[in-house]
Amino acid sequence: MLRVAHTAELEPALLAELRAMLVEVFEGDLEAHDWEHALGGVHAIAFDGEVPVGHASVVQRRLLHGGRALRTGYVEAVGVRAEVRRGGVASALMDAIEHVIRGAYEAGALGASGMALAFYRGRGWLPWEGETYALTPDGIVRTPEDDASLHVLEVAAPLDRAGAITCDWRDGAVW
Repeated sequence: MLRVAHTAELEPALLAELRAMLVEVFEGDLEAHDWEHALGGVHAIAFDGEVPVGHASVVQRRLLHGGRALRTGYVEAVGVRAEVRRGGVASALMDAIEHVIRGAYEAGALGASGMALAFYRGRGWLPWEGETYALTPDGIVRTPEDDASLHVLEVAAPLDRAGAITCDWRDGAVW
């Protein structure tokens, strides 16, 4: 079963269960900021019975590109329990998230780990080829460590993937 819901519609106990699941999926590499980044938007949750086995969310962010601020659906906290991987769960989660992005945003964006690159590229997500930046409290700062991981989904706004792109500020990992 797949449930799609806004953060406000999810019970606190389920949110706690999802966070614990993602800590397990990411082998402890899920900081408080990472979880916070996944909140406030739309979640896709896969269940095996009543047990969550997969999660993805999309939140709104502003990305500066081509002289304008793009309303962007930014994908966060995509994870699937090891015992159900390669069974279509991640695809079902992303189908739901991409439906939201295509219906509500000018573009989609995500930071992909090396392990997930082929998965996202196979779904039509394109690697960003230009330089990445973050709009920080101290001004615009170059983020070269994020250049290779940023991927975009073109929706309504034309994107020059060889150009520069700047994300809005947030605590923790900015991209």
